[in-house]
Amino acid sequence: MKIAMLGLKSIPVGEYGGGIERHVEELAERLVRRGHTVFVYVRSYAMKGKKTRTWRGVHLIPLPTIRRKNLETIVHTFLATIHVLFMRVHVIHYHGVGPATFAWIPRILKPWARVIVTFHAIDRFQKKWGAFARFYLGFGEWAAMHFPHRTIVVSHVLQVYTHRRYKKPALYIPNGVELRTIRKTDALIPFHLRAQNYFLMVARLVKHKGIHYLIQAFRSIKTDKKLVIVGAPSFTEDYVEYLAKLAADDPRIIFTGYQTGEILAQLFAHTYLYTHASEMEGLSLSILDAMSYGAPVLVANIPENIEVIDHSGFSFENRNVHDLRKKMMYALANPDAVRAMARRGKNFVKTVFSWDAIVRETEKVYGTRMRTKRG
Repeated sequence: MKIAMLGLKSIPVGEYGGGIERHVEELAERLVRRGHTVFVYVRSYAMKGKKTRTWRGVHLIPLPTIRRKNLETIVHTFLATIHVLFMRVHVIHYHGVGPATFAWIPRILKPWARVIVTFHAIDRFQKKWGAFARFYLGFGEWAAMHFPHRTIVVSHVLQVYTHRRYKKPALYIPNGVELRTIRKTDALIPFHLRAQNYFLMVARLVKHKGIHYLIQAFRSIKTDKKLVIVGAPSFTEDYVEYLAKLAADDPRIIFTGYQTGEILAQLFAHTYLYTHASEMEGLSLSILDAMSYGAPVLVANIPENIEVIDHSGFSFENRNVHDLRKKMMYALANPDAVRAMARRGKNFVKTVFSWDAIVRETEKVYGTRMRTKRG
């Protein structure tokens, strides 16, 4: 099959990306390995300085956009939707509820193609959006459930939400991970870190990720361990300034900026405790990543996070700095319990979140209508 994917910033993920970009990166690469042709629409600025328009066999199609918080995704997805009408593809796959608002166009103008939407998260609840953006993203949810041939959700929590709110079925296909064992620690040296001597959080530096709660909780704990925050802003420079001020007089708090590859792998693999304070998620890839490296996790107790860890990690009351501090102190005082939870978490993701199984399930969604037509 020839498959087009729309609605993201770039692959590989890079400093501009997040969970959707990582999801598409993993999915597209594996689909190519299985013999499909995959086109991914990316934003021109993310391709700056790159000489090739392919990545691991995936064809990248850069298109321009307006780099403004409320316009970037809408403009880019609209242009990608017009472009894909002239492409010879069998499947058009939109990622995210904002991009889903354009899924009606190929349904009408390219009726032989199969249109799919993946509902990754309830984006309208993110604090960075104003009233109009929240209204539009609410419409995007409705569009994601009504415009495509099939809708995929990445968590059971979202599956229940969409059924209750829109009375429409959605197919559960989660994010995935690969198990990894990393023994090298040389990438920690530039940050003055030692294995098992730091807490870690990896996320875009946006308010709903709750990084300020984590800093507030950590500052009041007496420990020689450090707090490492990995990530870049997303139109949130004011929030980054706030975080810098919050951490200014505590040298134990380290901001590494965006990291990837071997550096990020070693940070995950050697943390004492991965702590994720996000107020909202779809299905967090960074929590899954931490568990896949064998790191124990402590997460905010929102339903999406509880689903991910499934009794294979610790949790604290969402937005409750006091409870977060208490659970971090418990982890410091009980290293045996922390190590046991790490082993349980790695075994759990191995069983449930296999990318290869996820790709096979996605292929079934792509191929159903085509097999019917041929039959």
